[in-house]
Amino acid sequence: MTVEVLQNELARLEREATGAITQAQDAAVVQTLRNQWLGRKGRLASLLKALPELPPEERPTFGKRANYLKETLSSLLDTKLKELSTQAAGGVSPIDLTLPGRSPWLGRKHPVTLVMDQTRDIFLGMSFSTALGPEIETEFNNFEALNTPADHPARDEQDTFYLEDGRLLRTHTSPVQIRTMLAQRPPVRIICIGRCYRRDAVDASHFPIFHQVEGLYVDEGVNFRDLIGTLELYFRRMFGAETRIRLMPHFFPFTEPSAEVHVTCVICRGRGCRTCKETGWLEIGGCGMVDPEVFKAVRYNSERYTGFAFGWGIERIAMIKYGIEDIRLFYENDLRFLEQF
Repeated sequence: MTVEVLQNELARLEREATGAITQAQDAAVVQTLRNQWLGRKGRLASLLKALPELPPEERPTFGKRANYLKETLSSLLDTKLKELSTQAAGGVSPIDLTLPGRSPWLGRKHPVTLVMDQTRDIFLGMSFSTALGPEIETEFNNFEALNTPADHPARDEQDTFYLEDGRLLRTHTSPVQIRTMLAQRPPVRIICIGRCYRRDAVDASHFPIFHQVEGLYVDEGVNFRDLIGTLELYFRRMFGAETRIRLMPHFFPFTEPSAEVHVTCVICRGRGCRTCKETGWLEIGGCGMVDPEVFKAVRYNSERYTGFAFGWGIERIAMIKYGIEDIRLFYENDLRFLEQF
């Protein structure tokens, strides 16, 4: 076929289709017409099959004309269906235009995500950079380089998820510290926020999957006062300017000296309540100066460099910040809970 013949066929098809749609008196007839004119085996599709026979320079013009006709007929068919629907309802539109509109449902960030974002912003403001690492780790990065002996309880299968190839699901974000120190020389000033795994029995305060933030600062002359100042600034920005911290002596294989971090109870502000067991303090996580054995594993000169590390659970922070008493609420996907944030 020549382009003139096809153009004439399009014009004739438009006249016939327009007339048939206008005269249609039933929704079923309209649907039949849609299939007849615009269906995969309809009249318009048959004409388009002749497109390859046209000269290359004529194809765009004919294709554009055919697409315009398809859109025109589709609009006419939709309008006709609406008219027939209104007539079937006794001349009254099936849509009550007097009803108030519905506001769109707006999604909200998960409380764990909110705390992760705020934590990241606070530490970025203190010149820390973010670091990432895999969730499947080696025993060297997860335990050995962190001065955790082979007989340590944390390395038992009852506490750690081991894979068949000898690797494991990381039990904390500390392996990122090892990876970072192996990849670069001091100074190192990083935080890592990520998912961790432990074989914990599920209860109100334990879950086998959780999130941690881990921090590391290594340079010449870093001392315990730097650690205290960093922790105070973080928790005051997270919980409020009146928040105080205290450090209680503790033991961790990868820091020496080590300490537990406590903050003033956000519920009673240190006066004593049921949440803090009348002590006025809430335990948050751990911290300390990096053990020289860790520096030895990553080939850092412990005579020249010192550093501190800290870490705690993101869910723990969220539970304290928002007054949530059961960690399982974070993972039940109950919109009644999530819509509160």
